[in-house]
Amino acid sequence: MGRNIFVFAVISTMTLLAESPSLPRLRQMTGRFAPVELRADISHLSPGDRAALQKLVEASRIVDRIFLRQLWTGNPALGGRLKLDESPLGKARLDYFLLNKGPWSELDGHEAFVDGVPAKKPLGAGFYPADMTREEFEKWVKGLTPEAKAEAEGFFTVIGRDAKGGLRAERYADAYKFELQACARLLRDAAKLTDNGSLKRFLEARAAAFLTNDYYQSDMAWMDLDAPIDVTIGPYETYNDELFGYKAAFEAYINIRDDKETAKLRFFGDHMQEIENSLPIEAKYRNPRIGGLSPIRVVNQVIAGGDGDHGVKTAAYNLPNDERVVHEKGSKRVMLRNVQEAKFASNLVPISKSVLASNALESLSFDSFFTHILAHEMSHGIGPHQITVNGRATTPRQELKDVYSTIEEAKADVLGLFMLQHFYDKGYLKPEEKKLYTTYLASAFRTLRFGLNEAHGKGMAIQFNYLVDKGAFVHHGNLWEVDYTKMRGAVRDLAHDLLTIEATGDLAGAKKLIDTLANIRPEAAATIGHVGDVPVDIRPTFVTADAVAPVRE
Repeated sequence: MGRNIFVFAVISTMTLLAESPSLPRLRQMTGRFAPVELRADISHLSPGDRAALQKLVEASRIVDRIFLRQLWTGNPALGGRLKLDESPLGKARLDYFLLNKGPWSELDGHEAFVDGVPAKKPLGAGFYPADMTREEFEKWVKGLTPEAKAEAEGFFTVIGRDAKGGLRAERYADAYKFELQACARLLRDAAKLTDNGSLKRFLEARAAAFLTNDYYQSDMAWMDLDAPIDVTIGPYETYNDELFGYKAAFEAYINIRDDKETAKLRFFGDHMQEIENSLPIEAKYRNPRIGGLSPIRVVNQVIAGGDGDHGVKTAAYNLPNDERVVHEKGSKRVMLRNVQEAKFASNLVPISKSVLASNALESLSFDSFFTHILAHEMSHGIGPHQITVNGRATTPRQELKDVYSTIEEAKADVLGLFMLQHFYDKGYLKPEEKKLYTTYLASAFRTLRFGLNEAHGKGMAIQFNYLVDKGAFVHHGNLWEVDYTKMRGAVRDLAHDLLTIEATGDLAGAKKLIDTLANIRPEAAATIGHVGDVPVDIRPTFVTADAVAPVRE
């Protein structure tokens, strides 16, 4: 009851939605996500792993409940209220609420589609008091001890108010105690069932982390995970914290490893140091220790939960985000092949028919789409991670604050192109420039259709406009094509600019780049409008997960 009263008090001080969308409008909004069925082959799993898989699917569904609270503390009460309305409009609202994991439409600037909630998603999501300002937080942390400051600014605390109205930090282990205890039990049960040693070690370490709030050892164990069931579960990405980019949201990905594709792509990891040594940046900013520390996994998704299953769906991820782990062990790239195939078929192919010049359509390629996403994820692990600014040891994330994710996503996209061009030039891969750059151009429009409300969209707008300004992307009316004579140089120049911003912790430079380029210009907007009602993304039904662990009503 106390929580509901608090939520009402917060809402009453904010601008509320004037009028919720009509039933036809809600159906149109939901229709932007193409329904797809996701399946993964589990026929080769051992009996123990099959039993463990059931426990992991159940744990991922609990992660959903945690994330709902993280996105907005009012979500549980609102979800319960929406379930009571069994009218067609009520069912449509609940359906879109579940898709977005909240009452704000991700594809519409995080605007509300439900009455009685803030008109826009709070910048601090559910991680901070709704009435807290940046200035209040920054003043507060200046008065803390170094240890308390690190915790307040860390990934794994929620900021609330004490009895006197001041700020306080609460550990995730305490804030989400009930859910995390349940998740920990399921992970320990799965650890007892599996016959894979590395999976057992990770699950036991992550179960302990849920209760202690110390994720370092379990992140290290995750880096060593080598099992038929590939599991990612816990607090990771900070995109939902738009105030500071500090707080990690809970997500879950329960996957089945694709051994054939993983083996085919393993050679990419063997060339990470070579790419690092070739980066278009001053040599002093390059990392001499990348080596072969970055594993790559190609998987097929069984189920996603929490931050991994709301709004636009993740096609690949690069984790962990703990700079200590990245420095010691690198990071791991996980490619969700069946998700990518669904996106390509349901979204990119129909979009391409409306945005590409007719002579460019033949160059559209799923292999290029898939390989560039792989290169993107690899690129998160190269470039500056530990830097020095004015004599201080720091990181690009700390220096660039809330704009770090936008710069980092743009950097990863551009370095992915740079990397693949390097492989073509060296003869490691069959030269496929036309397929790569044409598919990338079409994919840019796919991303821009999501809007500029989060890091990936803003990062793509920066790339797109930079390449247009360099003459690498050209248009004739609403149809676009690549000028291949200018593409290579433009990619190198943009890679240099983004890497330099990160290497020097140049917050002013990052903001200037975003202010100048993170927008959708009229010519691009006209093309996006020309695409029409082609679905923007996918909405999976997790067929294999529902068969392994049927949902209990």
